[in-house]
Amino acid sequence: MSCVQLIRPRRHGDTRGWFTETYNVEAFAKLGITCTFVQDNHSLSVPAFTLRGLHFQTPPRGQDKLVRCIRGRIFDVAVDIRKGSPTYGQWVGAELSAENGHQLFIPIGFAHGFVTLEPDCEVTYKCSDTYAPDADGGIRWDDPAIGIEWPMPAGTTPELSAKDAVQPLLAAFDSPFPYDGRPLGPLV
Repeated sequence: MSCVQLIRPRRHGDTRGWFTETYNVEAFAKLGITCTFVQDNHSLSVPAFTLRGLHFQTPPRGQDKLVRCIRGRIFDVAVDIRKGSPTYGQWVGAELSAENGHQLFIPIGFAHGFVTLEPDCEVTYKCSDTYAPDADGGIRWDDPAIGIEWPMPAGTTPELSAKDAVQPLLAAFDSPFPYDGRPLGPLV
């Protein structure tokens, strides 16, 4: 089991462009990421400052996620929602873009969300379990107890789904996720 990690795949470039390996089971195992991915998702967000999240699936249908932005730029966030964690309610975030090629690994026990930083962003992510509507959960994107510093211009109201606009606050959430002994640390 692993904590949230920023993955920086190496790009091999020449006059034609570049090539990168975005996933390799052996390389990821060396990073402590040993989950099996069983579903790939792909989203398009047309307006800039579209915000999706904060989402998770509850046990026994929890999902590890490997997220990357293949067009545009996003600010991707993970929030620790593991009961008993010394970093419960804390978050980390990173800019993922088609240009930088970075990926964010988000293990089970973390809520996930992102905001697009420009129009027409496409995001793909691998999941370690399939979508299960009965296990679908979320936390409010703007919960003041979490205090995510979304990089949006002052006064901007993000584009939200009807579901994301009414998610509960963290204080109302009784977490079913156990703490695994690994506190959330800074992304390196």
